[in-house]
Amino acid sequence: MTKVAVLRRYALLALFGFTASLSVPAQSVVLEGTGQAVIRNNDLDAARSEARRAALREVALQYEAEIASEETMTNGVLTDSRLTVASRAHARDVRIINEFQNGNLLRVTVSADMSAGTSCGPGDARRLRKQVAVTGFPIVRPSEAAIGQLEDAGEVLPQVLKAALHQAGQLQVHGATNMQLFNDLGNAPTRQNFDNTLTNVIAVARELGVQFVVTGVIRDIAISDPSAWGSSVTARLKRGVGLADQNRRFVADLMVYDGFSGSPVYQERFASTAKWDAAPGESVGFGSNGFENTDYGQAVMGLIGNMAQAVDEALACQPFITRLTRVEGQKVTLASGATAGLRPGDELHLYRSYSFFDAPGATPELRDSGVVVRLDSVHPDFSNGLIPVSGGQANIQRDDMAIIW
Repeated sequence: MTKVAVLRRYALLALFGFTASLSVPAQSVVLEGTGQAVIRNNDLDAARSEARRAALREVALQYEAEIASEETMTNGVLTDSRLTVASRAHARDVRIINEFQNGNLLRVTVSADMSAGTSCGPGDARRLRKQVAVTGFPIVRPSEAAIGQLEDAGEVLPQVLKAALHQAGQLQVHGATNMQLFNDLGNAPTRQNFDNTLTNVIAVARELGVQFVVTGVIRDIAISDPSAWGSSVTARLKRGVGLADQNRRFVADLMVYDGFSGSPVYQERFASTAKWDAAPGESVGFGSNGFENTDYGQAVMGLIGNMAQAVDEALACQPFITRLTRVEGQKVTLASGATAGLRPGDELHLYRSYSFFDAPGATPELRDSGVVVRLDSVHPDFSNGLIPVSGGQANIQRDDMAIIW
């Protein structure tokens, strides 16, 4: 079996987790929330729709929200602070119970029957295929890979992972398996800049045109008892009668990073121990026939399937974000199109991207512009839409962000 065939075969491992779903009864409650929007060009319907969405976001956060606060101190001084809020609540029976207009400001209050959800529902960012790059998984101690000639694990493992993600069809997956993100493998991914970002995640994501970067580190690939693989008669005899400890360890850290901010989205350690029963010379690389035929190889490939499932689940409810590549008057061009699942009529919120001269290496700050683009022309790799005011008037520029939550 060729290496390509092995990659295709093990890509199917991830599908079992992707197709499973659970139905869990959840308690529902009716809540009220208020949102507001600016009326532009006398378009009351558009303002009402925007205010209604803002009110629903408030209701969702009232019902079920996950709030993460993270601060970074340098020499006793707060150098970075960020707050992340996420909700997976589902709304039913949504009604506008109050509407108030003051000049060009519209305030809407809604009531909704809210229930918890274990996954994102249809009509939100989950239906869109976010772009992901899978980079190399370097081995912390390459000498551990000598037995079985597994030195290529750092490139083959992410290739198998990429194939599994591609087979599942939930993401647009790009391969960059020869690229390494970490300069210090011993501390990866704990060694970060003052602004809590890895040194080159943002640059890599921008270069590859992706929203997320999937990477990792192989911590341990060593055999449990090196003496069991000696060339002496005693060692060979012990192996032959099953008295030698032929187990081999596999430990890998999987990390997913947001490509626009460099912030970690997901991190988990995957580990297994299984019998390495390949005779000398039978295994000629990670994913080879000899590797595949060992209990260890099958256990490791199963772990990679679990990794693929974990990546898909971690990104399922993340917002869909794409860059603006051109702004001409009221016409806006986005860097994503039909292959991502965008369709004419989709509406995306535009966010301004701010960088500050006193912090040139810090994460760009996103601020809601209050402007929504409605797509009217969608191509495979880009799309066009119109905004209610000119880009110059709203200060919308190239490299700002368009987001669907």
